[in-house]
Formats: sequence, C-alpha cells, structure tokens
Amino acid sequence: MTTDSLDLRCYFITGQGEPAHIVETSRAAALGGAGLIQVRSKPIAARDLYDLARAVVTAVRDANPATHVLIDDRVDVALALKPHGIAGVHIGQDDLDPRVARELLGPDAIIGLTTGTLDLVENANSYADVIDYIGAGPFRATPTKDSGREPLGLEGYPALVDSSKLPIVAIGDVTVNDAADLARTGVDGVAIVRGIMNADDPRSYVERVIREFGRGRT
Repeated sequence: MTTDSLDLRCYFITGQGEPAHIVETSRAAALGGAGLIQVRSKPIAARDLYDLARAVVTAVRDANPATHVLIDDRVDVALALKPHGIAGVHIGQDDLDPRVARELLGPDAIIGLTTGTLDLVENANSYADVIDYIGAGPFRATPTKDSGREPLGLEGYPALVDSSKLPIVAIGDVTVNDAADLARTGVDGVAIVRGIMNADDPRSYVERVIREFGRGRT
C-alpha cells in the first residue's frame, strides 16, 4: 500500500456498543466516504474482535469498496482476517514491532502507528519504510483512551507535521467542528470516534467532516 492511495481525511474508529450498531455505523461511514475504518471496541476478546471485524468489513465492502478496514492492535486478528478483506492494522507503542507486523501482513497491508510527541514522531520516522501513516494525539483529552500524554491542541501539530516523514492523522476527541482548523495545521486527516458513533446520521456526519477538512485545506 502506498501512502498516495490512502484517503485519511475522515478516519472512523469504532467505539463501544452493540455489534449491530457498530456494523451499521461503519456501513454508513463508508457510504459517507470515510477512507479508513479501524475496528476498536475495547475491552474485547480476540474471538469477539474477529467476529465483529468480519461483519464490519463485509458491510463496508458492500457499501464502498474504496474504504479500508483495519484492526486495532491485534496483528494476529488482522492476519486471520486478511482473506476476508481486512486491509491492515493500527498498532500502539507497546504492540508488536512495526517491522514484524509488516513481515507478517505483507507488502500490501496498511499499517499505522500511534504517536503524539515530537520524540515519538521522530522515532516513527525510522519505520517510514514499513508503515503507512501515524496517528498523533490526543488533540484534546478524551474519555475513550487515556494515553498519558498532554493534549496537543491546534498549536501542537505544526511541529509534528514538519518533523514527520509520514502522513499524520490527528486523534483525540476530534469533532466535525475541528476538521477545518486541524487541516490548516498540515495534518493529512482526522480520526473520530464518538462524533460518528453517536451521530443520528453517521453518513452525513462523515460527509461534513470531509467538506470541512477540504475547506481548511483551501
């Protein structure tokens, strides 16, 4: 997978909820044009993650074949689901080494890595030959994931963008109202959990995120 073919503008990360709701929200997000969907529903057993992600990728491929579905953290689950359409994995700092993940998943898989400080971004540059993008956050404090890092705010991203050899996705309580401002910082996209999960119309929400991100880039 080359970074040129990745559409990171609106990156949906699934949150907790009933599997049927997660699947339907993912389908709607794909219809709205989300470029990536990451299946993350912690805490969750590997078997349940497998079943959920398989249902998500089936729904998403039917709705929009251009949308790629990734697994959060679990390279083993991503590997098991490769034959069923899973495109790759997003790994954290304490997960499997990115080079090992690439060896296991192959050259066409999409692999992302969590960062959020200048040191972590500069370290991620050493994996620029094996990963496709980095997530950087938190943008602001979020109840869905406690990284232990200080929120970056808008002012924190330009330095990370300048230092990164990889595309950057901003994450951490991002909403549609932040998309244009974050686009102006130079990031390549925004990752959203609750805004899309809780939206009355997830498809419309994703479409608005893409429009706002584009507005910030003009």
